[in-house]
Amino acid sequence: MTTLLADDGVRLDYTEHGPATGRPVVLFAGFKAAATSWYYQVPVLAKAGYRVLAVDIRGHGLAERPESVDMDRRGLDVRDVLEGLDLQHAVLVGGSMGASTIWSYVAQCGTERLSAAVTVDQTPKMLNTPDWPHGFYGYNEANRDTYFAERIPDTGMGRPIAMRGLRLVRLLRAMKGVEKGMTPGELALLHDHATRDWRPVIATADLPVLFVAGQDSEFWPASHAAACAVLAPMGDSIMLADDGHAANIEQPKAFNEALLGFLPTA
Repeated sequence: MTTLLADDGVRLDYTEHGPATGRPVVLFAGFKAAATSWYYQVPVLAKAGYRVLAVDIRGHGLAERPESVDMDRRGLDVRDVLEGLDLQHAVLVGGSMGASTIWSYVAQCGTERLSAAVTVDQTPKMLNTPDWPHGFYGYNEANRDTYFAERIPDTGMGRPIAMRGLRLVRLLRAMKGVEKGMTPGELALLHDHATRDWRPVIATADLPVLFVAGQDSEFWPASHAAACAVLAPMGDSIMLADDGHAANIEQPKAFNEALLGFLPTA
């Protein structure tokens, strides 16, 4: 791991792979997950000639864990990584909350340093409303402020984790070391994440975006990806069969093929 300081002095970490002259592909993991969750993507991207940076922003992996973090601060951590390393024409890839973190960055800082973005199984609006039926299962206006008060709810959707076979093995390997339980600060971040609506940011994002969905996602209908592609000026989508929320981990071959087919040249 290499250390990078955010503008407020918090330590962020990243690993770098592939040729230094390649197009930067910057990977951001989901809620509480470490950069190692991109275990199945890093060597493939590096072999294809990309400069791959797997990043732990605050609260992830070995990076510092301040108690108070919100989605705005996560977007600023992305800014501090891109500016601190002076990355240009970068592709941002975010899984789960990492995808929303990309939209937080774009909302605050624009797309000048970016050439494309990829989101991995993350609906931009988790709250289900009449105009957006692609949110978190069971989450609506009636329980808006209580649904994530203690944990991520078990939706009962998707294939049970114990029945995923090799997919489960991959998931356990890539997510090794993720701490169980949540601090009050993490619960506050989860609530902030759940109540955001990134659709207006997507609708004005002037860069190509690939929205990836897992067909068997535990959290929301896979239809969110196609709906986002319609919103985005340069959007495309793909739904990966026999795949859950951790789409890049459970079906890495299919995900990597989709990713490499979308990426600008290295």
